Parts: sequence; structure tokens; C-alpha cells
Amino acid sequence: MKTNWPLIPKAPLVALLVALLVALFTVACSPGDSAGTSAPAAEDNAETANSVAEATPAAPSAGEAPAPGESLYLAHCSQCHDQVIYKAPSRLFISMLGPANILNALNGGLMSEQAAAIDADGRVAIAEYLSGQKMGDLAEPPSPPACDAAHGFDATLTPVSTGWGVDPGNTRFQPAESGGLGKADVAKLEVKWAFAYPNSIKARSQPAYGGGAIYFGSQDGTVRALDAKTGCLRWSFRASAEVRTALVISPWAPDDANADPTLYFGDLLARVYAVSARTGALRWKTRVDDHRDATVTGAPALSGDRLFVPVSSLEVVAALDAAYSCCTFRGSVVALNARTGEQLWKSYSIPDEPVNAGNTSAGTAILAPSGAPVWASPTVDLKRGRVYVGSGENYSSPADENSDALMAFDLATGERIWTSQQTTGDAWNTGCLSEFTTNPANCPKENGPDYDFAASPILVALPDGKEVLVGGQKSGAVVGIDPDSGATLWKNQVGRGGLQGGVYFGMAAEGTRIYVPINDMFYPEDVARYGQTNPAKPGLYAVDAATGNLLWSTPAPDVCGDLADCDPGIAQAIIAIPGAVIAGHMDGRLRGYSADDGSILWELDTLKDFSTVSGATARGGSFSGGGAIVADGMMYVNSGYGLYNHMPGNVLLAIGPKK
Repeated sequence: MKTNWPLIPKAPLVALLVALLVALFTVACSPGDSAGTSAPAAEDNAETANSVAEATPAAPSAGEAPAPGESLYLAHCSQCHDQVIYKAPSRLFISMLGPANILNALNGGLMSEQAAAIDADGRVAIAEYLSGQKMGDLAEPPSPPACDAAHGFDATLTPVSTGWGVDPGNTRFQPAESGGLGKADVAKLEVKWAFAYPNSIKARSQPAYGGGAIYFGSQDGTVRALDAKTGCLRWSFRASAEVRTALVISPWAPDDANADPTLYFGDLLARVYAVSARTGALRWKTRVDDHRDATVTGAPALSGDRLFVPVSSLEVVAALDAAYSCCTFRGSVVALNARTGEQLWKSYSIPDEPVNAGNTSAGTAILAPSGAPVWASPTVDLKRGRVYVGSGENYSSPADENSDALMAFDLATGERIWTSQQTTGDAWNTGCLSEFTTNPANCPKENGPDYDFAASPILVALPDGKEVLVGGQKSGAVVGIDPDSGATLWKNQVGRGGLQGGVYFGMAAEGTRIYVPINDMFYPEDVARYGQTNPAKPGLYAVDAATGNLLWSTPAPDVCGDLADCDPGIAQAIIAIPGAVIAGHMDGRLRGYSADDGSILWELDTLKDFSTVSGATARGGSFSGGGAIVADGMMYVNSGYGLYNHMPGNVLLAIGPKK
């Protein structure tokens, strides 16, 4: 699973998490919407668990008065929210939205009819009870100064990328002619301006560039357009829940002065949005999966008039409850009409619907096959008319041939062409956390190892005219696949791998050189459950796309010392520019590496305060999630990842060469 249990919390927090999850495993009753409406829900496995620990109150201790909103919730909501309803997001999801978003749903939003009999104070009490936060604790954040006419949309500044991975093949390589940066610039980089994410502990929505602006989402669901050179605010848009995906912008001709391109992104409620890049006005919104635990974590991929959306879920968390019948979710890729949001086709990572596969030791039905979520942005192959994705683990036994696999689907029809499974027999859910639950009945007999393909595969052209599809896995392995047949051409065990190991959010490629970031964070479960004895190998590596042979390796510097929640590995997606690679580390350092030999050219320590364009002070933290983008001689990157016992932060940095 992606962002995944690779991002499972460390030991002290896990006990709290599990206690909360057991107490809070209930679901919300709200209808799924297909266009134009909004409602709360939430996000992916380990992350969900962590966010619950952050945001949701534990049950009152003996003698303690219940929260004011509890009785109202029980009287008006529990008849739906405490039942397992297929289309309804779980209460776990709702807890992650924060009080403001929950209150918006009650006040004129999707739940307004159900909340009609509750007075204004009562609605606030319910929002605070479910989120575990007080409305008064959320200070109204200052906004960056509004842009003047001279800093409005500039149609001559067209996008420099086609999506999350820069190009349809997801190479994450930004050429000099479009990015404006090369190896010679790296040593001269400095922070030009910064933006503070309000009321946030994590910053992970990779920006998009176009029209002279950068566009990005945030923890509270706000999407913003800031002038790329100054950071002034052009507009903002509020989604229903956190927007953690990268944004994708549609192309236009530089001589089209009237161009009004569209931005596409997904939220944690499995909703996909299209808004105007000029104004932020909503064009359409659609939910791409009705499963109550479905979410969108990877950026949509835009190709012509089609938008390809990956669908993942959090149902592994529900399985912690031994009374829950695990599991019914299947990962998928959904093709939408980019102009209207209409669904054109939907293909599941697991073709067959789950059926009863026996009973657990608790007497609960086992439903299988399930899982194989699709965490990352699809890779588009126009030459073959295909779209490629990677899948995560199965959620229930028996594991099937669709988990931990790379897959090819027909662009036009969604028909599956081939499946290349790289780890067999991988079924896992939170019921496997046996030391934290009194009844691990839902743990599949396979019991892991949870080795998702959490990063997008890369399509690489070779000198002989052939191509290879390269995937990186949480196992630490990098694999080369024949895109025509799905046959494995080579495999290299670059990292050690583990629950928080191997390749996370994204590799990069320059020509036939593949840059591989390895996280390999130490996690006790890897040793206790799987008996790992090999040393971790966090750092940056380069392999040859034709053979898989290692070209060079640079172990990550260990500068953490006694700093809490600090790890040396690379979890954030990396990006390559001519002659260099930019990598954000979990230790709060952003580093530039030489593409020739992996030597470190430059380093920025973000574990400090930054003055920002809004006047607020922001601070960096661990780097993870979507990586840096490079455009028009500048680089934009998020710092801060307050999840899984990593260092929180709330800053977006605009970085450019010294004059």
C-alpha cells in the first residue's frame, strides 16, 4: 500500500493509534456523489491511523464528562454512522477533515438535511467532537498579498510538464530549455520566498506550473494559485478534504491570449476536481469510487481529452476490528472525460469481485480477493496506446496474482493487457499488528510483507530503439519490464526494503540512467516479524535502464544525532535536471547530487524558521510525498511531514540561483 504502511508509525505512537482505531471503527452515513456536491471522508492506511492519533479524541476516562458533541452525535448520527454502509465514508475519514470542513458539511453541505434539527452550537459541538479539535484553536491565517494586474495569468508562460512525472513516461526529468536550471546552477541555489501552510503539520501536494503561477493543494483542502516569482495570491479554492495529490494543468498554445486552462486534482474522499487555472472556478467534480474507504492519493494523468485516475483505499485499517468482514475494496484506474468528468471506463486491479473465502477464528467472513490499491500516478504510453500502474498488497487471504504488480491497460477501452507480479503471496492488513490488538483474527495467513509499488513506473527509451518500463518497490528492488509483454527483463535489489523501506514516492530518469531514492527507515516490525538482518541502505543510487546494473551509490549522510523523529533516507519523490538530481531527505535536508557520480553538490537545511509572503512564520521538517518541480529558472518544494513519527513542517519554498 502506498503511503502505505511503508509509512507506519513507530512504536510509542502505534499503541495509541490502535487503541483509537479500535474505539473509532465506525462509519459515516452519507450518500456518494457523482458531480458538484461535497462531503467529508479521508485517506490512506498508515496515514489514516496517524491522522486519527493527531485529530480524534479518545473515549473519556472514568468519571470524565463526555464531550458536548457526543450525545448529539449519538442522537442524530449514530444510526447511520455506526453501521457498515458501502458508499458511506468511515468515521475514521471524517475525523481527519478537521472541524471547519465537518462544520461546512453540516451547514449547507451534504449533511445539511440530516443536521437540520440541530442548532448552530450543536453543529459546532459535533464537528469538534468528531475531529478532536476546537474551532477556536484554529486561528484565521493571514493570506499572502493579493496579486495586482501586473502579476495575473500570463498565457505566454505555458506549462513545463504534462503532469506529476514531467512527461507521459513519468521520467521526472526537467530539461534545461523548459526548467531553466542545470548542474552549474545547483551550488548557487538559495531561498527566494516562502509560503506558510496554515494550521498544518504536513506539506505534500506537489505544485504545478503554468501561466506564471504555481498551483498546489493543502492539508485543509485549500488549493491556491500563487505568482511564481513573488508569491502573491491570485486565487484560492476550497475542496471537501485534504488535497495531497499533485495538480495537473492542461496545455495551451503560447499565442492564445484567451487561454483558460484547467487544473485537475483529487482529494481524500475519492473526488476528482476540474477548476479554472485563471480564476479557480469549479468546472466539475466527480467521485471515482463508491467504496466507503476509497481515496485518491496519486495525481491524475492527463492525455489529450482523457484523465486517468488511480484509486486506493484505507480498508486495511478497518480490518483491525476482528468483527469486520475483510475486505471488499479493489484498486482501480478510472478514465474520465477531461472536459466533463464523465466516466469513460473503469478497470480494477483485481478483476473478480470478492467472495466468501472462509471464516476467521472470530467467526467473521473472509472476503477475497481484495486490495491491490493503486497509489501513484499512471504512466501513459501513447506509442502502444497503454497506461501502466503499480499495485499494492492484497488485504485478505488468499493473496492473488494481482498484488505487488505492474499492470498495463488499453488507453481507449481499459482492457487489461498484461500483469507482472513481482512479489507473490503478499496479503496484509492492520489485523496483523498482533502486539497491539487482543484479537488478530483478520490478519491474513500470509502476514505481509506489504511490498507495494508505491511510486509511478518510468518508461525509458533505450539506444537500440527498444523501451523498458522501470518500477521501484518497497521491497528495495528495482525491476525492468518489457512494455510489450510484461516479461521481467532484469531485477536489482538496490535497497534492503521493509515496511518503511525501499522506494517510496518516486524515482527519476535522465536518458538511460535511473536514479533510485531508497528510504530504508529502521522499523522494529521488520526485525521482529520478518527477521531482517541485512543493514539498511538509505541513500541515492543510479542504475542502468538497459541492464539494471548499479552505476554508482551514495549512502545518505547521517546527521540526525539525537534529533527526535529524524531519519536519513529519501522518501520524497526526486527530480532530475541536466547533470544533477534534487532529493529531499527525511532529515530535513534538501540535497543536490551530481548525476555523474552521486557526489553532493549542495545542501539546504530546512529545520529552521522561514519568514513567508503572508507574514506568518513557517518551519521545515521531513521531506516526503510529492517532490520538487523546476520551472522558469526556479525550483518549488514542500518541507514538512508530520506523520509516522517524522518531523512536522508547513513550508513551501521557492528556490533559485543567486544573482
